Amino acid sequence: MIHLRKKPNPTFNEEQKLWSRGVDYVLGTDEVGRGSFAGPVVAASVILKRKLPSILLNNINDSKILTAKKRAILSPLIKKHSIAYSISVINVKTIDRYGIGIATKKALRKSITDLYSKLLDSNSNNFKSHLLMDGLYVKHIRNFGLNNQKAIIKGDQISLSIAAESIIAKVYRDLIMEKLSIKYPEYKWGQNKGYGTKIHRESIYKYGLSSIHRNSFKIS
Repeated sequence: MIHLRKKPNPTFNEEQKLWSRGVDYVLGTDEVGRGSFAGPVVAASVILKRKLPSILLNNINDSKILTAKKRAILSPLIKKHSIAYSISVINVKTIDRYGIGIATKKALRKSITDLYSKLLDSNSNNFKSHLLMDGLYVKHIRNFGLNNQKAIIKGDQISLSIAAESIIAKVYRDLIMEKLSIKYPEYKWGQNKGYGTKIHRESIYKYGLSSIHRNSFKIS
């Protein structure tokens, strides 16, 4: 029998490198819902405390790897043990108008900007901050140029900060889709969260598109 080695959990290694260089606040950011057929794209940003309880250190991971039950337990704990966090939601109308790429960057920019504003509210301007992104740089973010921004491929499997906010964003968006499923029960969004599962596709074929579906995706 072949035993596959378990992937290690994300760590504070990236954050510790930045802290050692005098960075005061490390912001992790990512989005969820980019590939969904329906519903918004949601971005979250978080600044974790430097010391976390073992339940977080041992269990925070890429939100896609975790079960819904585990995410629901971790999300409030992450918020409790963060210095600050922010969540932004970009609706379907904006996604259809600008395209998912631009809409995603809008979500990321807003969540980062909102979080940075919280830092300004509680600090003088005399602090150093750095941004850890999952997979891509985002230009034109106020206070964050490429010199204080790092994009990490599969960052939610490497950085605790990125993985933590992916959990917050995922739990928040899933709740939105579960509430929308009450109004549109035929699409089973409580189960598929708007993604293109077989049941969701069959429902689209039977009932057509709702006002919550992304017309810009050319779903058929």
